[in-house]
Amino acid sequence: MGCARRAAVAIVAVLALVVAVPGLARADGDPASDVLLGQDVFTGYGQISARITDELYSVTAAAQKAGYPVKIALISNKGDLGAVPQEFGHPAKYAYFLDYEIYTAVSGVVLVVMPKGFGVASSGRPQSNAALSAIPIGPGTGGLGIAAVAATEKLAAAAGHPLAGDAASATVPLGASGAQINQAVETLLVLAVLAALAVTGAVVARRRHRGTATTKASARASR
Repeated sequence: MGCARRAAVAIVAVLALVVAVPGLARADGDPASDVLLGQDVFTGYGQISARITDELYSVTAAAQKAGYPVKIALISNKGDLGAVPQEFGHPAKYAYFLDYEIYTAVSGVVLVVMPKGFGVASSGRPQSNAALSAIPIGPGTGGLGIAAVAATEKLAAAAGHPLAGDAASATVPLGASGAQINQAVETLLVLAVLAALAVTGAVVARRRHRGTATTKASARASR
């Protein structure tokens, strides 16, 4: 296979990945379980403000410092659940499912917030969410985030690890949301396509130059 053809095949392969990766990322068996292995908050793929995101990371950092580590998953729609969309509307059941997947690798409580309520689990077992019954859940991913901050403070206090009053306003480094991770992957793939196109252009130009030089040499030899 010639250089130009190999480059063309590579471009096709990369383009196929550009199309496929976003779908694959969203079709993951359980996106939250992947994200929460490396950070404390999964905000899903919905829109959420930087302020609320900052509060989520601040309150989980404060909970960790107080001896009550918490992992938060905001599930605003079925798309945030990957291959288990049937769990939408069942926060307690999904919290148990999620915690069971990650509890051997991370410690602490798993808090799930959905439009219809809260789910809490820890050490592979479901936990009571009775302390959270009075917390309102507003619309959108932002509403879930605000409720999650209040719920984390309530859970920590109920477990004997009360957080400081400004726990949600402290500044901490932010992790990347699932959407941000996907966007970064897509950007890298686009750059790979552009690089492949540049290589192909260089290969084609070189082949044309060689062909022109060969033609001129043949013409001079035939004189």
